[in-house]
Amino acid sequence: MEDDNKQNILLEKHKDIARIDQESKRTHGWYVRVRFLGKTHSKFFSDKKCGGRYSSLLSAISWRDKTEAKLGKIRTNKHMVTVSNSGTGVVGVRLNEKLNRYEVSWVTENGKQGKTSVSISKHGKKNAFNKACSIRKQKEIERLGYTT
Repeated sequence: MEDDNKQNILLEKHKDIARIDQESKRTHGWYVRVRFLGKTHSKFFSDKKCGGRYSSLLSAISWRDKTEAKLGKIRTNKHMVTVSNSGTGVVGVRLNEKLNRYEVSWVTENGKQGKTSVSISKHGKKNAFNKACSIRKQKEIERLGYTT
């Protein structure tokens, strides 16, 4: 039974962890890449140094989880965007100057696109931005299943 559990863990997909088997360089192990706030933290776990394929995977998972905790990144197997291309610096919040509003977008729990907007005319630029950021944060918490 224990061998079945090991086999299942080896066959599972593990977010941010990739298997490297490069026979020409005799390189076998697991490569971990944790991306957060525009920086990448990576480490390779050799089968030989860790005592085998299973042990190196457990080491890789442990390192990934500890690194994410140290960085303050939420541990989830769901895809998370952590870099904003919107110009506001906040993922899922963008300024629409033409319509004088901040637009908020998110992905719902069932994978659908959610959208709303906050009027700058009604709330003022600073308050509208803060309200839009608050909405985005709440929607992300709902999607990931966390409660505040």
